[in-house]
Amino acid sequence: MPDIPKPPPPKKLVLEQALTGRLLAEGAFVNSLTGGETRLNVLIDGTWEGQVLTLVEDFTYDGGLTERKTWRLTKTAEGIYSGTREDVIGAADVRQDGDGVRLDYRVTLDTGLGPIAVRFQDLLTLNADGSVENAAVVSKWGLKIGRVHLTMRPQKR
Repeated sequence: MPDIPKPPPPKKLVLEQALTGRLLAEGAFVNSLTGGETRLNVLIDGTWEGQVLTLVEDFTYDGGLTERKTWRLTKTAEGIYSGTREDVIGAADVRQDGDGVRLDYRVTLDTGLGPIAVRFQDLLTLNADGSVENAAVVSKWGLKIGRVHLTMRPQKR
């Protein structure tokens, strides 16, 4: 039987390398309660200055809604960052976890029923082609209410 080639081992995701420059993220939010899906694209411009990774994110949702949010991830130690964004409550905990990076934060979402605070737990991993996967679980009171999956690919300016 011929040898089947093994895929290359995953590369370690280093935020300030993988998310610098322009990226296009494509994916969806899936509501766990209704099964509804909202497609979205995010154009991300990332810059690394000193110890701060700034990610300017321009969101476009399938219903036509657009919004801009800006992450500031401050490196506090090797593989550890503290993150802020306009809608994040307090600071996001961002840390290396093996080859991936985990983000844990609370966000205030505007809904048809008014604003609600939810928790996001993201895992970012680097693919062999240089794209970055973001798989997130969204919860409220410890109950999963949704999930987000995005694939981020470098873009030419």
